Amino acid sequence: MAPTTDPHQLVRGFIADTAGTTDALVEAACTSRDPALLVAAALVPPGRPELLVRAAAAALCTRDRQLVAVASAHLRGDHDRALLLARDHLADHPDAVLVAHIAALSTRR
Repeated sequence: MAPTTDPHQLVRGFIADTAGTTDALVEAACTSRDPALLVAAALVPPGRPELLVRAAAAALCTRDRQLVAVASAHLRGDHDRALLLARDHLADHPDAVLVAHIAALSTRR
C-alpha cells in the first residue's frame, strides 16, 4: 500500500517512523506550502534549511510561526531554547504532536 499524500498523515507517519513515510514526506515537501509538513521534512537528515525558510513564509498564523521557531532553535542546536519555546507552545496547543516530537528530540542532545 502506498503512503498517503495527506500532509497531516505524513507528519504523523514521520513521527511514528512508519515505513516509507519519510521518503513520501520529503517528496511532498518539494511542492507543499503546509508549514508542518515543511518543518517535518526539514528534520529529516541531512537537513534542508531551505524548507524552514519556506515554512516560515507559509506560516500565516501564530501557531505555525511558533512551530517554525521551535524547529529552527532545535536545528541550530539551541536545545534549551527549543524546549522553552515548545513548552510555551504546548501549553496553548497540547495537541501539537510535531512540537512535542521536536521537544523530545531536543532532550536527546
